Amino acid sequence: MNKNIFEIVVGVLKTNSKYISDDGKLLKAMVYSDVMTMNKELLSLLLSDEKIKERFFENVNGTLVFDKQKFAWFIESKEFLPDSYTRYTNKIGLTHNGDFISKSNDVVLDFPYKDCVLEGGQDKDDQKRNEIFYNETIASDEISKMLAPKVFTNAKRYSKDGIEENITFDEKDNLIIKGNNLIALSSLLKRYEGKVKCVYIDPPFNTGSDSFNYNDKFSRSTWLVFMKNRLELAKRLLHVTGNIFVHIDINQSHYLKTLCDGIFGEDNFVEEIIWAYGSPSGGRAATPKPVNIHDYILHYAKSYSERKQNRVYVPYSEKYIKDWFKYIDDDGRKYRRRQRGKDENGNPIWTKQYLDESKGVPLSTVWNDIQQVYADPRAYKDGNKTDVEVLKEFKGGQKPEALIKRILEMATDEGDLVLDFHIGTGTSAATAHKLNRKYIGVEQMVNQIDLILPRLQKVIGGDTAGISKFVEWKGGGSFVYCELLENASTLIEKIQSASEETISEIKSEIYTDERIIPYITRIELEKADEEFNSLELEEKKKALISLVDKNKLYVNYSDIDDESYAINESDKAFTKSFYAEV
Repeated sequence: MNKNIFEIVVGVLKTNSKYISDDGKLLKAMVYSDVMTMNKELLSLLLSDEKIKERFFENVNGTLVFDKQKFAWFIESKEFLPDSYTRYTNKIGLTHNGDFISKSNDVVLDFPYKDCVLEGGQDKDDQKRNEIFYNETIASDEISKMLAPKVFTNAKRYSKDGIEENITFDEKDNLIIKGNNLIALSSLLKRYEGKVKCVYIDPPFNTGSDSFNYNDKFSRSTWLVFMKNRLELAKRLLHVTGNIFVHIDINQSHYLKTLCDGIFGEDNFVEEIIWAYGSPSGGRAATPKPVNIHDYILHYAKSYSERKQNRVYVPYSEKYIKDWFKYIDDDGRKYRRRQRGKDENGNPIWTKQYLDESKGVPLSTVWNDIQQVYADPRAYKDGNKTDVEVLKEFKGGQKPEALIKRILEMATDEGDLVLDFHIGTGTSAATAHKLNRKYIGVEQMVNQIDLILPRLQKVIGGDTAGISKFVEWKGGGSFVYCELLENASTLIEKIQSASEETISEIKSEIYTDERIIPYITRIELEKADEEFNSLELEEKKKALISLVDKNKLYVNYSDIDDESYAINESDKAFTKSFYAEV
């Protein structure tokens, strides 16, 4: 029996253990990586078979030239090693023309805990890792609908007087939004494009750690595109004098720097700040490797020449004061002697620099005077301790308010608007509130929202945590909380939480839901049940998520009067006031 070209290629590749997984399967991702780098070992292997050589090599004036793009498309085609998931999607018509995604101009929406949009043309990397991503290809002409302004719901204003419902939005309001941050950013454009003075984000670092249920283990290309789409929108939101600070660790800082150069322009790079947050002790010093005790903060401006940049000083250390301000006046004021030239007789002229009149040391790009904070997430909840600036170490160190304070003092004045679309436990919002800056925070995870709201309520009540003592915080102010009105996103949440026991029931619900893609019939879906049942649980989830119409994740503002959504009058009033159309 003659073998077809697919069987021949698989057989040849499997002669090299490098391309075989522990369970004997071909590692397509490793093969693809070597194709892209024109790995000599791979080329020699392919040349060893005459049929492969005839199919993928061209003879040019006596020299064999490898058609790497042709081979890449070949191994990415739907006919090459189709797994159970591929057979299922082929059967119901969900394949993308059998082509490798990077060939298209379409968009891919991923759900690795945090949603992410991937554009075509991105190279794959870290492909040997066996990752499960819930992704979906969206045609480029449809992406505008997914990113169109959305309807808001459940709006409340929090102040010292309590919680106010049935509200409209006011220009002076601070804002916390629950929802996908990419879609929230696109909704913010309608009101805030060009108005944000400072963006600070502390995104998932892509380290493999999983604090607060963020999936930090993206492949690098996926993570970079996750960042790219959001940073592009953030740039549009920035005022011409605005600045953006992106907090990142050593794992991704250099890749992110290159990405940001492309988005904001190399000429608008201001500085790389080194935050030395700890000491080389404890668990950090467990290995012979030098201990990493710093993060990076990449600082870019919308326009370098027009950026807002306040001069900031670091308070003198106790040792510095002891060494230099060692003189005391009769009234008890400490001072240092400074020589200011010489008089006409050549004698030095001495002046007094008083400690209480000195601003400190001019800020450098190395910050080693602000320590990392470890906070118990339960500290923010009602009925527990209110001193959230430390006390209990747990997995995932939190950023101190002092760090955000310094950034905001560098780049903003009172009343300026600050944006954090990875707001986490709300540190940037709490700090901005105490510094009398306006702020917008975006978070989609319920457990984070459960921390943010009580934390900010305590800030309004005059909490003593963080920078409160230094800024003499007494409480006051308010903020508005609202949510993007969900539609099909509720289906995705249900799928993601499914177990082996519930997945079949959820599948039946999905098959009959009007929010799935319209061009696949229930009959077609049911015909593919055999293939579906052969999938692993994560592949079943991936398959079901692929059926959800991603243009229906949230309700579009343009559909606010559509009776089928039954949007109440309170939500309509708030949404219209937000978009300034009342």
